[in-house]
Amino acid sequence: MSREAALWYFESVNLYNVLCPHKVKALAESHVFHHYRKDQFIYFPEEAASHIYMISEGRVRIGHYLEDGKEVISSILTTGEIFGELALAGEEKRKDFAQAMDNAVICPLSIEELKELMYGNRELSFSLLKLVGLRLMKLERKLELLVFKDARTRIIEFLKDTASWKGKKVGFETLIPTKLTHKDIAALTGTSRQTVTTILNELKEKNLINFDRRRILIRDLETLK
Repeated sequence: MSREAALWYFESVNLYNVLCPHKVKALAESHVFHHYRKDQFIYFPEEAASHIYMISEGRVRIGHYLEDGKEVISSILTTGEIFGELALAGEEKRKDFAQAMDNAVICPLSIEELKELMYGNRELSFSLLKLVGLRLMKLERKLELLVFKDARTRIIEFLKDTASWKGKKVGFETLIPTKLTHKDIAALTGTSRQTVTTILNELKEKNLINFDRRRILIRDLETLK
């Protein structure tokens, strides 16, 4: 397994099961879930970075604003995934925002609580450091695509990357379970919804992929171009 593939595989591990205070007897009684309505912000840029967050239910999008006010989406996360992890790496104020895409249930964990869980647990400490490294590597990858690749290439590379860390192999085919809409994919690839729809339909007509509202099926990753 290559270094990149190993990191993609790591992200599929559900750290929520390890970190959620409700699953730790010493913390469960005093801890509460936070509920957010669709489109409600969980945190904004410049807020104190004092917690990491785990998604118990729903989806959350992470993004930031450019100087001209344009919104840039860096990731869309779902049940079992973690965000706000740069607080662990020393971030004092948020540089991005987190917003609920659906009615969401979030489990917050303070840095003090996290340190308590990490104390004496080298495997957990290593896993969290790997998570931070993976997110930074994915950000670098996205920036490279945005700067040097055209819209069609960005969308195809997005499909390949998603297949690498969330896809399920079925013979030569790769099945990607996903709730992402064309609008979501456009936000993640710096394109428009119309462009995403056009390119996905072109790939479907060439029998390179098939898709519906719940999945994307890639016929053969080697021939997807």
